[in-house]
Amino acid sequence: MKYENILLETRDRIARVTLNRPQALNALNGPLLTEVASSLQGIEEGDTADVLILTGAGKAFCAGMDLHALSTPDKKEVANLFLLVGRVIEQLRNLKLPVIVAVNGPAVTGGLELALACDIVLAGEGSVFGDTHARVGIMPGGGDSQILPRLVGMVKAKEMLFASRLVSAQEAERTGLAARVVAADKLQSEAWSLAESIRDNDPSVVRRLKRLVNEGMRLDLNGGLMLEQHEFQNYLRAGLPPDFIERVRAVLQRKTG
Repeated sequence: MKYENILLETRDRIARVTLNRPQALNALNGPLLTEVASSLQGIEEGDTADVLILTGAGKAFCAGMDLHALSTPDKKEVANLFLLVGRVIEQLRNLKLPVIVAVNGPAVTGGLELALACDIVLAGEGSVFGDTHARVGIMPGGGDSQILPRLVGMVKAKEMLFASRLVSAQEAERTGLAARVVAADKLQSEAWSLAESIRDNDPSVVRRLKRLVNEGMRLDLNGGLMLEQHEFQNYLRAGLPPDFIERVRAVLQRKTG
């Protein structure tokens, strides 16, 4: 598929999808969402990458839904657009490989939902995060009302949701919304470097860890520990991977080298 609204790069088992509507602050419309959905499906089914980076072109990560697309009198068309957003968010959330989102500007409403569907958020200096569902007058359907409280706490999440308040990159880091703040001019290189660190680890273990963390968050601590033990026992029964000894020796060499 030829892409006109995104950029797709795959190199050295790392894929990068860039939302590419900079003139519209990468606002979400049907063509862009369709291309993102296609790219994510291709990355997973093609097994061409062990890590995915999601980012935006220009001065924004994603300013949310394209209001021009929402202003059509065709209510069915608008409903289908929201369903498409939900599909893409679910794709991101359910990808087996880890996803880094490099937030290079505003990540608002639908853009925030995209970011929260990823595994690790890197916030470029000057980026902002917010949810304006209440301002526009529509209920969220991409997870903001449930994921935000689990990341930043109930009170902070309510402030963001009820008042449509934007938070800075620094506040996002302090509250747990972002892993860390990165200088704007180094954001892409830092995201790629982090992706390389993840890629260089055992990809099967990283994918299992992603599933363990995500599923464990739905359980209490005891249930999560039992889930980990179950996965650990299954791992041992399957036998250690062929490169296990090689990886151990490489770690020892780094420590003694």
